[in-house]
Amino acid sequence: MNGRLLRTAWLLAVVAALVACSSKPPSLPRLGPDDVIVAFGDSLTFGTGAQPAESYPAVLGDLIGRDVVGAGVPGETTAQGMQRLPQVLDRYRPRLVLLCLGGNDLLRKVDEPVIEANLRAMVRTLRDRGIAVVLIGVPKPSLLPGTAAFYETIADDMQVPLEGEVLETVLVKNEFKSDPIHPNAAGYRKMAEAVAKLLRGSGAI
Repeated sequence: MNGRLLRTAWLLAVVAALVACSSKPPSLPRLGPDDVIVAFGDSLTFGTGAQPAESYPAVLGDLIGRDVVGAGVPGETTAQGMQRLPQVLDRYRPRLVLLCLGGNDLLRKVDEPVIEANLRAMVRTLRDRGIAVVLIGVPKPSLLPGTAAFYETIADDMQVPLEGEVLETVLVKNEFKSDPIHPNAAGYRKMAEAVAKLLRGSGAI
């Protein structure tokens, strides 16, 4: 009986270890104090609904003690983002890009396989240049919003760290929203805190 209990305890410990490993985000390179971080996206990155100093890139920079370039263009789709990305990379030469796009595609009912393909292409562009990437998932517009499933598919397939929960959490609470699709200052702070936690958990900071 004791032997059986020991085997059971050992199996439970193994399972717990595997679960813990699977929940840890893929690792990122350690960022030096002068490495550039670019937050690339649409109005959620631009900070629509709050003052510039309250946008998530600005707050994130304060939280992690580094400059975070806010490269958000309101209304941008993933197709437009693909076209814009190379010039942003040439200008800032970042070590890490925080990629948050897809919301406008979903609002315009672009086919999800097209959105996924565009995001994958941007991740490949970044990797081809030796730039690390974090993916930030966006909820689908619906009565019961949930982050679109293709973000997790991309993250799993391409081993990209994903923050896939914070916007879903923020955009269902009026206290964190400036309008139905944008956070307010408190919501952007929640977003920045979640990304900072991911960066620390993945070894970047």
